[in-house]
Amino acid sequence: MTKILVTGATGTVGSLLVSSLVESGRDVRALVREPGRSELPAGVEVVQGDLSSPRTLEPALDGVSHVYLMWPGIPVDPRVVEVIAKRVERVVYLSADVPDLADGEPATIFHQDIERQLRKSGVSWTFVRAIDFATNTLGWADQIRRGVVRWPYGQAARSLIHERDIADVALRALTTEGHDGAKYVITGPESITHAEQVRIIGEAIGREVRWEDLPVETARRQLVASWGNPSFVEARLEAWRGFVDSPERVTDTVQRLLGRPARTFRSWAQDHADDFR
Repeated sequence: MTKILVTGATGTVGSLLVSSLVESGRDVRALVREPGRSELPAGVEVVQGDLSSPRTLEPALDGVSHVYLMWPGIPVDPRVVEVIAKRVERVVYLSADVPDLADGEPATIFHQDIERQLRKSGVSWTFVRAIDFATNTLGWADQIRRGVVRWPYGQAARSLIHERDIADVALRALTTEGHDGAKYVITGPESITHAEQVRIIGEAIGREVRWEDLPVETARRQLVASWGNPSFVEARLEAWRGFVDSPERVTDTVQRLLGRPARTFRSWAQDHADDFR
């Protein structure tokens, strides 16, 4: 039977993927940094390893044919892809909605760098290019509990995706044929404005939550203080501004791959209502 290694096995998507693989009777190995502190389903083989230390991956890859790879935002080490590509048949990489790069073109985000390494490695690969996670709205939780969310660009329309849909697409790519070389851009089923997202979350928790547009300059100062990366903050603000006039795109990829519509933001809010209470 195919043995599948899941990196990020305790994360938002990885934990759901591990559970689904176990439920479908797959042979699963989970790569974690601290095995003693990991709570994973019975039947999962837990091994210690760290993507920041490529040498720790070799024992974890023993007997593995397929890998689910996510990158935790640490500096990219090309040796990680090299080690994986030499030992396995297929890699499903959780990426982002990024454009392809030509050879020699500089990467502007680490996902592009890893995608390029995988394309050149000789291993069979599939890129799951997920639009921003709906779970990112958990960053509003404290404000929602106070009844008002102050954030910039209330009319920015996003097509955020439920983490369960990401895990389900990854499961399909890992366990069925026909995905070699695919670049799947996956989104929610509709674009919903920031302000509407807040209203929907309020309905899910049974209370009214107001939206107040935060002036961009104020938002910039607050986000830089909170996130500590001015370039990233500027990129986010620019993207949100663009989504006011041009809503974030919606794809039918989830429907095509899974034979059902992508989960709505409302369903995500209902699933996570307790996180906002």
